[in-house]
Amino acid sequence: MITAGNRPSIRCPFPEIDLGGGLTPTKLGFFKIPASNCCYESARSSFSAPVKAMEGSQVSCVNGKADFVRELDKADSNADDKGLVEDSKGKSMRQMSTFGNSSNIVWHKCSVKKIDRQELLQQKGCVIWITGLSGSGKSTLACALSRGLHIRGKLTYILDGDNVRHGLNRDLSFKAEDRAENIRRIGEVAKLFADAGVICIASLISPYRKDRDACRALLSKGEFIEVFMDMPLQVCEARDPKGLYKLARAGKIEGFTGIDDPYEPPLNSEIVLQQKGGVCASPCDMAETVISYLEENGYLIS
Repeated sequence: MITAGNRPSIRCPFPEIDLGGGLTPTKLGFFKIPASNCCYESARSSFSAPVKAMEGSQVSCVNGKADFVRELDKADSNADDKGLVEDSKGKSMRQMSTFGNSSNIVWHKCSVKKIDRQELLQQKGCVIWITGLSGSGKSTLACALSRGLHIRGKLTYILDGDNVRHGLNRDLSFKAEDRAENIRRIGEVAKLFADAGVICIASLISPYRKDRDACRALLSKGEFIEVFMDMPLQVCEARDPKGLYKLARAGKIEGFTGIDDPYEPPLNSEIVLQQKGGVCASPCDMAETVISYLEENGYLIS
C-alpha cells in the first residue's frame, strides 16, 4: 500500500524476500519499508536492473485541443519511435493515440517482457486454433491436448467456443455479425494468453476464413497454429453430441454451419487431422500429433 503525500512507507506482500537493512515483517505479513530506502536492488530478483519509472507527463495542445503526452523513458533503449512528437525543448515525447472507439490512450511498456515469461515457463507462448464442423471433435481434442501438455509440465489454457459464451461473450447471439465479434474477442484474449507465455488452445467452429485470418494477423509469425479437424459432414452429423444437427434439420435452428450456413475449410493449416480408411484416430493420438509439431518447431523448451 502506497500512502499519498509524503509517502512514509510502502507495504510489500512478500515476507519470504530478504530486503536487507534489518527489516522485519509486520503482524499482517507485510514489510514496512521507509520510502527513502525503497530500492529493488536489495531484494532477491532474477532481473539485472531495477525498474525505472517514466519521467512524468505533460500536456500539450494539438489542433486546439488538449492532448496528453508522456516523455519516453530514456533508459529504455528498446523503445521504438512510433507515435513520438517533440516538445518545445526538443525532448522526445509519446503522444496519446486513438484506436477504435477509444481515445487518449498510450501503450504502457513494462520491463518484464514476453521472453522473460517464456523463460520462466520454459515454453513459447502461442495459439493453437482448432477449427471444424460441430461434432468434429474440437473440444475433445482440446482437452486431450491440454492433458498431454500438462503431463509434460507445460502450461495451457482452453478457450472453448461454448464456454466463452457463458461469460465474456454472453451478450452475443449467433447472427453473422455477432459470430464474427465472438471470434474477434476470443482472438484478442488468445493473443493475451500467448503474450503471457501460455499455450492457448482455442476450440470453436470459426467457419469463415476471413475471421480466422484476422485472428492469425493479431499474432507474430509462427505464433498462430491452425488445426483443421477435417471430418466429413455425415460423420459429424452421425455423432451429433449436442443434438444440434437434428434441430437444424427440423428447421428449429437457422443458420447452422454445415446445414444452411457454409463452412469455409482452411487452405493452409499448419495441421490437418483426417480419418484414414474411414477410421478416426483417438483423441490422444491426435493430441500427440499436435504435440509432435510443437516439439519439432521449438515451442516446448526443454
